[in-house]
Amino acid sequence: MESRTVQVPNIGCDGCVRTIKNEVSQISGVKIVDGKVDGKTVTVEWDAPATWQQIESTLKEIDYAPA
Repeated sequence: MESRTVQVPNIGCDGCVRTIKNEVSQISGVKIVDGKVDGKTVTVEWDAPATWQQIESTLKEIDYAPA
């Protein structure tokens, strides 16, 4: 399993975190999506077939690009 925590400057509320969780969780292979409003961070854990490139692309598409 791979894991990455990234800064996401656009996170402003729990609704933002909920949107990120809903969208990223739909990627096949993503196991855990956790976001923190206070630190403006997102942690994702995944296995194949998911890749970081897919996850990052999804975050960018929904306007929550990692810094």
